[in-house]
Amino acid sequence: MENKNTNHINVIGAGLAGCEAAYQAAERGVMVTLYEMKPKKLSPAHHNSNFAELVCSNSLRSDELSNAIGVLKAELRNIKSLVMDAADSTKVPAGSALAVDRELFSKFITDKVKNHPNITVVEEEVLNINPNEITVIATGPLTSDGFATYLREFLKLDGLNFYDAAAPIVDFDSIDMTKAFFASRYNKGDADYINCPMNEEEYKAFYNALITAQEAELHDFDKDSQKLTVFEGCMPVEVMAKRGFETLLYGPMKPVGIENPVTKETYYAVVQLRKENEAGTMFNLVGFQTHLTFGEQKRVFSMIPGLENASFLRYGVMHRNTYINSPKYLSIYYSLRENPNIFFAGQMTGVEGYIESASSGYVAGVNASRIARGLTELDFTDETVIGALSHYVCNGAYSGNFQPMNANFGLVSPLGYKVKGGKKFRNEELAKRALNKIEAMKESIFQ
Repeated sequence: MENKNTNHINVIGAGLAGCEAAYQAAERGVMVTLYEMKPKKLSPAHHNSNFAELVCSNSLRSDELSNAIGVLKAELRNIKSLVMDAADSTKVPAGSALAVDRELFSKFITDKVKNHPNITVVEEEVLNINPNEITVIATGPLTSDGFATYLREFLKLDGLNFYDAAAPIVDFDSIDMTKAFFASRYNKGDADYINCPMNEEEYKAFYNALITAQEAELHDFDKDSQKLTVFEGCMPVEVMAKRGFETLLYGPMKPVGIENPVTKETYYAVVQLRKENEAGTMFNLVGFQTHLTFGEQKRVFSMIPGLENASFLRYGVMHRNTYINSPKYLSIYYSLRENPNIFFAGQMTGVEGYIESASSGYVAGVNASRIARGLTELDFTDETVIGALSHYVCNGAYSGNFQPMNANFGLVSPLGYKVKGGKKFRNEELAKRALNKIEAMKESIFQ
């Protein structure tokens, strides 16, 4: 396959992965043309013209090094990730988690990308690519129908769809704080979460209303299947509830470790709300992604103590997530095995989550820039979380049942020796090795 090595690459899609890829290539002196169909055309889940729009939660999850996603953030910080720079610059209080003001976050990235001297932004929908040009495809889980059709033909594959779910957001001033209270999430970090407690009788009434509530009609793109397929890590709360009466008590309504700071009461169930913006005017219902109709969301979620008169600023929604059978097609560099000029990044590859998407964009952008400059691709290795994700995408579950994956220590190469003290100490050792590996690779990464 022809490779011109013209010190230029194309990036299609200005989500987290596309912006990260474009920025990293540009930082290495490569000229980048970034194509984005917004604002001329919006997907069903996007609402503004800024890049890197967060369409689900505003949480980027744990920041602790005992958690793989925390290690992934630390790795990306160490190698100057644009997304992590934006997140750290626009964060809002969220205990041990990293959450951001979504509007400021997107604006930060948009400004950085649009003002970079090596990046040219073209506002148009892409419907095909030139296989001889170095290109990063990062069109995300809501790839336009036209481009998705082209990609299926280009890759000679059948498209795969599943759904992501977004939780409702309520106005803080409409929450009854005589019933709800601020406390830490499972005794971790500061008292940044609003807690809405339930006794057993209230939980039973809420549970029965939830499992019998009306779900929204399936979108046109999934009507043929007549089945709602969900990713386990982003499951609608009503689907989770239908798995059993106590399922929510071990999930988003888990009461363990939460007590009223004034009365010292503990509860049968607790619904938690997390800040959506720095000003603290908006809060989302943690773990309450949903596919219920808007009317049913208002009725059922208003049964939660403290939310009886809540003003819903955004109701929960479901949206399509399209991804390819990456182990069959992609290398550990996120490039096509049959054409190393073409890279994929973001949720389309099968990484799941904001930071994981940014991570794939980082790897794809670095390696696309290296190809453009006549250098060999760089393997981040499965001793790092960044590399472990790319190795999973390349090799994971190639049994006809490839599924999206969040960052976790199970993907990382084992230590090869036992660590005393249990899982926590083992994870800390994995984290230490990963960060040392990234540090040792920095000269090559920044080349």
